Amino acid sequence: MRTTAALAIGLGATAAVVVAALVQAAGDDPIGTGMAGGLSLSVPTQYKNLIEDAGHTCPEISPNLLAALLHQESDFIPDRTSPVGAQGIAQFMPSTWETEGIDANGDGKRDVWDPKDAIPSAARYLCTLAKDVKDVPGDKTSNMLAAYNAGSERVRKAGGIPAIEETQAYVREIKALAAQPSPGGKATTTEQAATVVNTAQEMLGTPYSWGGGSASGPTTGTCCSPNGSSGGAITGFDCSGLTLYAYAKVGIALPRTAAEQYAASDPVKPGQEIPGDLVFYGNSPANLHHVGIYIGGGWIINAPRPGTQVRFDSKDAMSDVFAIARPIHNKEA
Repeated sequence: MRTTAALAIGLGATAAVVVAALVQAAGDDPIGTGMAGGLSLSVPTQYKNLIEDAGHTCPEISPNLLAALLHQESDFIPDRTSPVGAQGIAQFMPSTWETEGIDANGDGKRDVWDPKDAIPSAARYLCTLAKDVKDVPGDKTSNMLAAYNAGSERVRKAGGIPAIEETQAYVREIKALAAQPSPGGKATTTEQAATVVNTAQEMLGTPYSWGGGSASGPTTGTCCSPNGSSGGAITGFDCSGLTLYAYAKVGIALPRTAAEQYAASDPVKPGQEIPGDLVFYGNSPANLHHVGIYIGGGWIINAPRPGTQVRFDSKDAMSDVFAIARPIHNKEA
């Protein structure tokens, strides 16, 4: 089931950028293109980077989904052979490997027994299958997984998951595995992220107030007057007060400061940021001076500085972007 994040942001061209980015980011949660795009399954250390990278080959898959498939296929055993002749960590049949296997590590060989070739090949093959069955009714992720197990032709003929007990169980088990939360907490979902952005948007125009903002909304901070001078405390938000408030609306209790909020989040690789992520500014984890909520298209919502109001800004309006990270519910220290 797809989730559409419909945000009414009445700011002309900026609104179009924000809405388009959120709709593009919406997806099956927590697998497929959903917010929980990182790994939450227990994966052998030597394969984590491979799976993380290959899990972003196309929008239809995720690292968690790819890890669940490999767990189901071989339990991450690279030299496994099935009774019917499937080979390697991704259990390719020899005929399928001939057409779908790639030399992902660039050593001049397409080796089904080498996870550095087989894992990226499995990801690319899933993407191919997703295209093959894109017009089949029903859940797109389920149909893609069924095609990996039974072949895309059977899925097309059946109009969905074929009436094959093994294939039906295969799809159920992989989706259940992929939906497992992280051991240290649960990643933000697409619906939560849409609520976070909507909540922050509702505060547009609220004055900046150093130390202002709580889980309940704007509060009186320790400064500043509208002209930016100290004294004359006003009711509003500072940068981390705004993010704390927005995330409280979805049940995620962030700490008070930008540095503490970064510690309570999981870093996101460049190019993989999605609406709802937090953008941190500074030069080290302990020395972060600002945080904003990413809304897509290179924009953030933030409470910038004394004398301003909650507003949209370019993510790169300040040059010292340190990291982008995704808040985690109940993350262990």
